[in-house]
Amino acid sequence: MIKYVRSKQGQFKVETGQIIEDEGVIWIDLINPTEEEKKEVEKTFGIELFTPQESEEIESSSKFSESESEIGINMNFLRLENGSHSNDPVSFILKGSILVTQRAYEYKTFTDTYHKIRMIKPENGIDIFLMILEIRIDFDADHIENITDQITKISKDLVKDNDPERELLLQISAFQESTIAIRENIVEKQRILSASLKSRFFSRENYQMMQVMIQDVSSLLDHTSFNFERLEFMQNTFLGLVDMEQNRIIKIFTVVTVIFLPPTLIASMYGMNFEFMPELDEIWGYPFAIVLMILSSIFTLLFFKRKNWL
Repeated sequence: MIKYVRSKQGQFKVETGQIIEDEGVIWIDLINPTEEEKKEVEKTFGIELFTPQESEEIESSSKFSESESEIGINMNFLRLENGSHSNDPVSFILKGSILVTQRAYEYKTFTDTYHKIRMIKPENGIDIFLMILEIRIDFDADHIENITDQITKISKDLVKDNDPERELLLQISAFQESTIAIRENIVEKQRILSASLKSRFFSRENYQMMQVMIQDVSSLLDHTSFNFERLEFMQNTFLGLVDMEQNRIIKIFTVVTVIFLPPTLIASMYGMNFEFMPELDEIWGYPFAIVLMILSSIFTLLFFKRKNWL
């Protein structure tokens, strides 16, 4: 599908379908386009779109490239699906005053950009590109804030719960994966913004705006680092509590084993088949053995308590 924004006399109009004329067009948005739609845009505006392989390249040269007439940018957008995060490539091409975007999915960032265009009234595609970046950084900030709140909740549950469960560790691991994915996206934006500052395509006002966004991105990186450190601390705390619980269980088994060791020894002695064992011929022999076993257990238990081993 092709969506494009046309600007005429300060009025912005969003249209869908075939581009009949390119007059006033400042943004072409390709959403999971067909080959015919790609060829139409390439022919009408004299550009060459990124192939899927080029969009997914991880080299820095593939993320930001600049020629005499245009800038090509490939950026990963974080998408949450079925409880897990995935990185999906979104391509940007800036040529003159026109922005061309190519993506496979709908993102709230683009929906918000369409709403914001009518209020901000950008002059060209460069302004729209910076607007998309700004909205995306705000989205990252909201996402990090949401994760921080959930980490705080888990931390409180970890303190209150005397018997931590496996699900808690899985939640911590899931948040670690999310934090890593967010951090990768933010670092990528930082690199693209830094490369854009060196470009001649942007005006002085654009440079000032990008410097502010770089500062915002840097603060988000600090926050993700803090969240990751918290998660590592919580993970270590969880494992420490599990070790303490296991040690407590082993201690109980050890104490029980030691308590029953003297009675077992006494019972073993009286179970020997020797001819001369005086107590065997006495009426009080059996009660004497039982009482002796009980007293030995009580003595062992009192000894443990006196040593503060219980």
